[in-house]
Amino acid sequence: MTAPHQPSWDPQQYLRHADHRTRPFQDLLARIGALPGHPAPRIADLGCGAGNVTALLADRWPEARITGYDTSREMLAEAAAHARPPLLDFAEADAATWEPTETYGLIVSTSALQWIPGHADHFPRWLDALAPGGTLAFQVPGNFTAPSHTLLAGLRESDRWHPQLHGVGDRTASVLDPADYLTRLRDLGCTADVWETTYLQTLHGDDAVLDWVKGTALRPVLTALADDPAARDAFLAAYRDLLREAYPPGPYGTVFPFRRIFAVARKEK
Repeated sequence: MTAPHQPSWDPQQYLRHADHRTRPFQDLLARIGALPGHPAPRIADLGCGAGNVTALLADRWPEARITGYDTSREMLAEAAAHARPPLLDFAEADAATWEPTETYGLIVSTSALQWIPGHADHFPRWLDALAPGGTLAFQVPGNFTAPSHTLLAGLRESDRWHPQLHGVGDRTASVLDPADYLTRLRDLGCTADVWETTYLQTLHGDDAVLDWVKGTALRPVLTALADDPAARDAFLAAYRDLLREAYPPGPYGTVFPFRRIFAVARKEK
């Protein structure tokens, strides 16, 4: 993963909701068809995070040569447990500047491109690195107008926090509408399948939505306030109170709707 503010990542916090976080990748994976180089295609996973979803690629294509790339050394240290030498490995690289040096059957990314402003401008370079019939597939959050994000942005830009947190973690301009992704990919000569899904995730435990965002959307804020524990705790308390009102728990847990955008683009043979 990459970000303008280079947030620090906590793999264990991120993986606390691994089932919900993994499901969109599984849905993306289900729409990816045959790859050139089968049964041993070359695959790149951009923004592999803790490596748990990269391992699913190896389950799907057990003879493939797969590399997961990420900027976070903390995430890569966690991902190392999923390595399967010599076929599955991990390396430090920034998807925003990654230059393919090989020909791939699949370039895939899940929940990472939203951290890269202008990521659609990289599509031509990535598609050039695909073999004929290869696939570019990705999934990004599409929930930046949800209360979890609008409340965070409003608090961040309030008089109290604006001096320390202005613009920190703002990704609203990074993700395109599904129709825009479809147009971009088709204009590049691909056959494209683009769709969106809103998952009604049921989270459990006290302040479950706050616990969720501590693994993702809150990382830039937590990083920016890391040297000021009192300010960090004050911000978390204020944000927690807003989330409690926006997402009240029910008898079966806290429902947290989460919209995601998917794209699977196949390069012409």
